[in-house]
Amino acid sequence: MIHAYTKNCSQPNSLNDHSTHCPTQQAFQPQGNSNSHTVSLYLSLSKQPCIPKHSKGTMNMRVGLLFVLLLGASWASDARQLESVRISKISVSRNDNLCTLCEEFASEAVDYLAENKTQTEIIGLLHVACNSVGSFKRECITLVDYYAPLFFLEVSNVQPDVFCRKVDLCKQVARISSELHEDSCGLCHHAVSEVLIKLKDPDTQLEIIELLLKACNSMENYVKKCKKMVFEYGPLILANAEKFLESTDICVTLHACNSSIETSKELKAAMVSDS
Repeated sequence: MIHAYTKNCSQPNSLNDHSTHCPTQQAFQPQGNSNSHTVSLYLSLSKQPCIPKHSKGTMNMRVGLLFVLLLGASWASDARQLESVRISKISVSRNDNLCTLCEEFASEAVDYLAENKTQTEIIGLLHVACNSVGSFKRECITLVDYYAPLFFLEVSNVQPDVFCRKVDLCKQVARISSELHEDSCGLCHHAVSEVLIKLKDPDTQLEIIELLLKACNSMENYVKKCKKMVFEYGPLILANAEKFLESTDICVTLHACNSSIETSKELKAAMVSDS
């Protein structure tokens, strides 16, 4: 369990306070036993705004990786089951390749999300998304301003090798193989197709909704509002995520593949083989 404290900060008076806030980290001290799925962060909001109300520029397509990582974290508890279904069927050398590929992607994601420009664009995109939640717009913006910096703080402390071991993609220190780069495109597309299969599975969708509802229990005075938003917009978010992964070649964005033209056939082949 990780605790983060701030000084000289204050939380917003209410969810109706539309001003923008951000927490400022002063200390970062782990206490107790670490848990891969539960992170408790106790931060208060700074009085000084740090995020503009309207973010300019278009979002880099690599932000799609953010959603994929979030889904991956949600399914981390089922990683062993996934491994028994698919990874157990491939050779030890392929396992080493998957481990190294996981570490490379995780490292690139951490570096990308650590950039101030990226964080500003993501928060701006979430602000725009809040416009579609009707009467919960102000509450949504306040929650984004409060929890998005906490998310970036947590991501900044992610160690790629530790993360990949926790999701059972690395059982030991992986050997870097020259064949990795040759096969990374196919492996990436296979991973995307696995995520798409999960998103289309009603049981998986229900599991994700249940996880979100459990997360609402940690929001103190806003538990009911949080759960209402999950019920109303959870299915819509899952549907949009599925469309995004089908229409966007994440593997090209992550530089696992050279171009969408060269790899479109591989993506289709991966999806057909898993269907």
